[in-house]
Order: sequence, then C-alpha cells, then structure tokens
Amino acid sequence: MTLFERWLSLWVALSILAGLALGALVPDVFAVLAGLEYASVNLVVAVLIWSMVYPMMIAIDFASIRDVGKRPRGLIITLVVNWLIKPFTMAALAVLFFNHVFAGLIDPARAPEYIAGLILLGAAPCTAMVFVWSQLTRGDPNYTLVQVSVNDLIMIVAFAPIVAFLLGVTQIDVPWQTLILSVVLYIVIPLIAGALTRRALMAKGGAQAVEAFTTRIKPVSMIGLLVTVALLFGFQGQVILEQPLLIALIAVPILLQSYGIFALAYAWAWAWRVPHKVAAPCALIGTSNFFEMAVAVAIGLFGLNSGAALATVVGVLVEVPVMLSLVAFANRTRARFPA
Repeated sequence: MTLFERWLSLWVALSILAGLALGALVPDVFAVLAGLEYASVNLVVAVLIWSMVYPMMIAIDFASIRDVGKRPRGLIITLVVNWLIKPFTMAALAVLFFNHVFAGLIDPARAPEYIAGLILLGAAPCTAMVFVWSQLTRGDPNYTLVQVSVNDLIMIVAFAPIVAFLLGVTQIDVPWQTLILSVVLYIVIPLIAGALTRRALMAKGGAQAVEAFTTRIKPVSMIGLLVTVALLFGFQGQVILEQPLLIALIAVPILLQSYGIFALAYAWAWAWRVPHKVAAPCALIGTSNFFEMAVAVAIGLFGLNSGAALATVVGVLVEVPVMLSLVAFANRTRARFPA
C-alpha cells in the first residue's frame, strides 16, 4: 500500500473541503458542469469514473477462473455474501434508518434518494482495492484474483436486476434505460477495454509489462477519484452546509453493514476451516465496495446533486479507515485459522 493509498481518507476529506469551498465561491461553474450530460449521464463525471475503473480492469486475469474448482469454499463464501446477503441487508438497514430511526432528522423527500445510494453501494462488491487488503493480510494473490474475476463476471448480469428489484421493493422508480446504460458504460466497456489492453501488454512483455503499465496510470485513477469527490461535494455544498449532521447519519448504516458483513463472512470461513490466506481476503471482498461504480450509477440514475450521489460519496469517505481496522483485526486473529 502506497503512502497515498494509506492516507486516502485524508485526501478524500480534503477533496470534500475543496469541493464545498469551490461550490460556494464559483457556483456558476458547477452549474455549467452539471449541465454537460447526455441520457442522464454527466459527461465530465463519466470521464473521471472511466479514469478510475479502467486501470482496475486491466489487472483482472479472467484466465484464472479455470482454477475456481480447486478450493471452492472461499469462493462460495464470497459469492453468497456478495450476491445473496449483502445487497439485501444494506437495503434493510437503509430503510430502517432513513424511513424510521432518522425520519425526524432528515428531509422526508430526500430519504428515498439516500436509501437508493446505499442500495447501490451494497450491490457493488469491490473489484480493485481488495488487492490491497489481500496483500496487507498476506492473502493468496492468485485466489484473490479468482474471486475478483468471478465477481466481475457476475456483476455484468446481476447488478442491474438486483438494484432494480431492491429499488422497486423500496418503492423508488427504476429508470431501466439509464440503469442498463450505466452497467454497459461503467462495467462492460471498461472490462472489454481492460481485457484487450492486458492481452496486448502480456504479448509485449508478460506480467511485468502489465504491472508496469498499471503502476504508471494508477495516479490518474486516484486523481479521478479525488476530483469526482470534489465535484460531487461542490454540487451538494448547500445541502451539506445546511445539514452538517447529514454525513454522520449516512455513515451509520454503512458502518453497521461493513462490520456486520465482515463478521459473518469471517466467522463462516473460520467455521469451515478455510486457511487464513483465503479467509481474510474473502471476508474483506464482501465488506469493501466498488464505490466508483456506485457513484457513477447514482449520478446517472438520480443526478449529480442527489441524495443518492451524496450517500455513495460518504461510502468512499468511510471505506478506507473501516477496511484498515478490519485488516488489523484479521492479522491479529491469524493464529485461529489453518495456515
């Protein structure tokens, strides 16, 4: 983990402050940027999201999927938690807090948007930072690669139906056209572009060429994340300044979800006697989120200054410190698992 990645929460916090300040100082600029959209997709943010997602997709080696059957238990835990449990518990927590517990503290008209943003976070398992968490827990890199690769394939076909179902259950209108467009734009196309780039790099110089290329473009990905956060908080500035407690309220269900999902997956792996080098990453994959995807879809479905977009950005702010605390816990409990 680089120094920049280790302090990602700090950089995100600074980007939030910069966005709030710029949104107040030059609101006309943000109004112009907000108007640059096509089919409900903001073009500026689309470019930034692509700058984040594309480098991650280059790292995915789908040839590794042939090794899935060798040690299935860790993969089973990951897939069950990610696709059969996590989206639904996140939706339940979102409804519980924003329709009931926090009902007197927020604008009731915005509650469905916060719920939608949290659903998007819950339905998008991590595809990139999990490699960092796996490394920090001395996880098996090849097995982690298999888990991420299988998750990406499932996400292509499962993300939109699960999100649509949960939005429907919570009585939020589902703009199918925009949802499908977002999946194609932010998963399918980057996945294909990443696969083609990886193939060309492998032919040129093997795995070392892939690693060298992704290392060179990684700063672009991080800059894209921080600029996106600054833009989103610039658009959301007035709402946030008027309701400073809002960020903390949105963080509550995210924190409960994160620690709860990790506890479930980690305990399951322990009960199944899964080796720690597989157990730790498989629990961390379910805990972490593909927040780049969640942010992009929230903007496409509900707009740049929506409560849904704000909720997904709070997910970015919360994720890194939470994941580092879980990495520390996993390392302290290593001896309780098979080697």
